[in-house]
Amino acid sequence: MDRHSSLLTNGADSINDVVETYSPLVYKIARSNLRDVHDADDIYQDVFLRYISKPRTFESEEHRKAWFIRVTINCCNSFFTSSWKKKTMSLEDDVKEEDLVFEDDRHQEIHEAVMSLPDKLKNTVILFYFENMSISEIAKAMRTTEASVKMRLMRARKALKLDLEGGEDK
Repeated sequence: MDRHSSLLTNGADSINDVVETYSPLVYKIARSNLRDVHDADDIYQDVFLRYISKPRTFESEEHRKAWFIRVTINCCNSFFTSSWKKKTMSLEDDVKEEDLVFEDDRHQEIHEAVMSLPDKLKNTVILFYFENMSISEIAKAMRTTEASVKMRLMRARKALKLDLEGGEDK
């Protein structure tokens, strides 16, 4: 069995490879949705525990990637509706800007604008621009239509343009 085939089941020998492959994606989605490092860490752990605890077979790497995206988004959504979250309050600011390193002020401004988008738009932008996923891959991962993904990208671009240009129509 080659390396690619061994990744399609979650056998013990491939867990490290899968975690290494999908850690950045899972953490990026969790962090962008929750904006709190500690909460994102919890979601990250929960997603990989779900993966490890229930053996499953994937048709392809795209299917596995879609599973990680969907489960991460679902865990984030569940986190907001959990009774624990409703009864607790963070002692720290949501995102510590000093923890993030940007090339320049424009990159920081773009990051802040993307993070201020509603979750569906933000997740679509992250998957499209930062994870280089195609519209059809995003549609499968988010269990929606390609038309919906295109609409979300259009709305996100419009919102970002307004935000970044200070509300001007050019």
